[in-house]
Amino acid sequence: MREGMTVLEPGPGMGFFTIPLARLVGSSGRVVAVDLQEKMIAGLKRRAAKANVLNRIDARLSPAESMGLDDLAGRVDFTLAFAMVHEFPDAGRFFREVARASKSGALLLLAEPRGHVDDVKFVAELTAAAEAGFELSARPVIRRSHGALLVKLV
Repeated sequence: MREGMTVLEPGPGMGFFTIPLARLVGSSGRVVAVDLQEKMIAGLKRRAAKANVLNRIDARLSPAESMGLDDLAGRVDFTLAFAMVHEFPDAGRFFREVARASKSGALLLLAEPRGHVDDVKFVAELTAAAEAGFELSARPVIRRSHGALLVKLV
């Protein structure tokens, strides 16, 4: 992470990661936080305002069928998908949308809780990511989670 990056965070909840990400991208970067729940987006905005980083965050309410990322095509440098892909109705669609929004060479950190996602399901998510144009770069150790660092190919 560095200043000026565009970061995508689907399913940010109340902003546990969003606010630190906004600090890392600096005043010239932005974090696009997308959630289905209006209550989560409202809470995230309140917390970001208190932390003086709201101007770096594009908090979006998305419809259930899509994340609404068409305006980001080829602009995202990094995506944090932390404990949320298993909640998305279609993992393939999720990874295709992220791939369209991502620049060539963009990184995606995928983490899924072991208590909700077994090994077979995680491998299926990795397969869906590969079909969308991501390549496995590393398998970072994330406590109580499956972890994968993926790179968007051309």
